[in-house]
Amino acid sequence: MEFKTFVFYFLAVIMVFAALRVITVRNPVHAALFLVLTFFNAGGIWLLLQAEFLAITLVMVYVGAVMVLFLFVVMMLDINLDRIREGFWSYLPVGALVGILMLIEMVMVLGGRYFGLDAMPVPPAAQEGFSNTRELGRVLYTDYVYPFELASLVLLVAMVAAVALTLRKRKGIKYINPSDQVAVRREGRVELVKMPAEKE
Repeated sequence: MEFKTFVFYFLAVIMVFAALRVITVRNPVHAALFLVLTFFNAGGIWLLLQAEFLAITLVMVYVGAVMVLFLFVVMMLDINLDRIREGFWSYLPVGALVGILMLIEMVMVLGGRYFGLDAMPVPPAAQEGFSNTRELGRVLYTDYVYPFELASLVLLVAMVAAVALTLRKRKGIKYINPSDQVAVRREGRVELVKMPAEKE
């Protein structure tokens, strides 16, 4: 067995184990940490595939930003786990059916007909001075520029929707109007009162 093959199986085993622990562990903080471990191993596999830009992006964006933010949110929120698990058994048949259908679809798509050595031969060796990042940028902004812009538009709509959902007014909560704060003058906040001196 080659060293590269050994490293691939080593990272793959750890990634599959961490992914299973994400959905089986009871503590949400531990699940987030196992998801971080899964992302790290996925980045290592991408490095073996000579996709160093995607590997670094995965580690920096998902592990360095998204998962840290998710971890802080989970740690700050007071989550009642017992209440979440109340309807688990009632949704189990539907969830199992959806999982089986997804598994069948993945086996049909990822089978040897579409992803075998005949359908996807081994790519030729990269020439000297080849930059994976430059080639990815060239393909992304030439052949796939319209899907890329469409994906950015979808993300923009999702960001606006998230802001709109969080800014909805709730009863019993005091709000501060920034325009009123900026328009405040000293005469409206400070009042000087002249009073005669009092002596005992």
